Amino acid sequence: MVKDQSFTVDEASTVLPFLLQKMPSRGRNKVKALLLHRQVSVDGKMVTRHDHPLSVGQVVTIQAKGFRKEGWAQLDYGLKLLYEDEHLLIVDKPPGLLTIATDQEKLRTAYRVLSDYVKDQDANARIFIVHRLDRETSGILMFAKTEAVKLRLQQAWTELVFERQYVAVVEGSVSRQEGLIDTWLKETATKLMVVTPEGIGERARTHYHVIKKTNGYTQLAVRLDTGKKNQIRVHMQAIGHPVAGDKRYGAKTDPLHRLGLHARILAFYHPVSQVELRFETAIPRVFETLFDRDTKVDTTLKKR
Repeated sequence: MVKDQSFTVDEASTVLPFLLQKMPSRGRNKVKALLLHRQVSVDGKMVTRHDHPLSVGQVVTIQAKGFRKEGWAQLDYGLKLLYEDEHLLIVDKPPGLLTIATDQEKLRTAYRVLSDYVKDQDANARIFIVHRLDRETSGILMFAKTEAVKLRLQQAWTELVFERQYVAVVEGSVSRQEGLIDTWLKETATKLMVVTPEGIGERARTHYHVIKKTNGYTQLAVRLDTGKKNQIRVHMQAIGHPVAGDKRYGAKTDPLHRLGLHARILAFYHPVSQVELRFETAIPRVFETLFDRDTKVDTTLKKR
């Protein structure tokens, strides 16, 4: 495996001559390619300009091709680039950001941010949506760089993706330490997902495990066997513990001032190389603060 390389600046310079000095075998064009492909960072911040100034003591890092550390690239609207190679982009989406455009919102979307990002490198580059997260759900999201990779992932999703885990904050005290919710779901004419009798709609399976509790709320680790629209939200409502802040699916309170759902872990076999990849993000701090004993919160359900 190719590893990152780091160099400490010992005299004031700019990026291009500094890297040419440190990596004389690379050549001018190859060093410029590192900058073009966003593989160069200074003190942890990505740089692309060859004339970026360097000061004594700064650390210049060359990222191994095709890999980005968590939070290494901060994009527009709070979107974080976790991983990139010639086939895939993996991001950490903040709450409130759409995955793709709607009739009401065309610009402020993860798709638009990433499309602009790849077109900065190649005007003809495109990205393709593989799956989605609800607007108010934060967490890990995958995009493809070619239609062939998108189709491969979508057609073989259950074979390639072997772990999808969320963390949810739900209303009430969940009595069972762990459980499996196994129902059938169907979408209504108003775009709401509802539990239906067996055989009507599509089957959905959700596993959950209690992480911690506080007065009136439970934090759960949630694992999906299937990936239906709003699956976790409707399943939590079905067991009498709607996701905090989720008025659409029965919530009465909003202690986090956002939807209490975060896509924390995504693990899969790379659709081209078959290499096993696993991405994990931290539980949002606001989810943890709610369970601090001394924390006082406003639980009023607000319109978003």
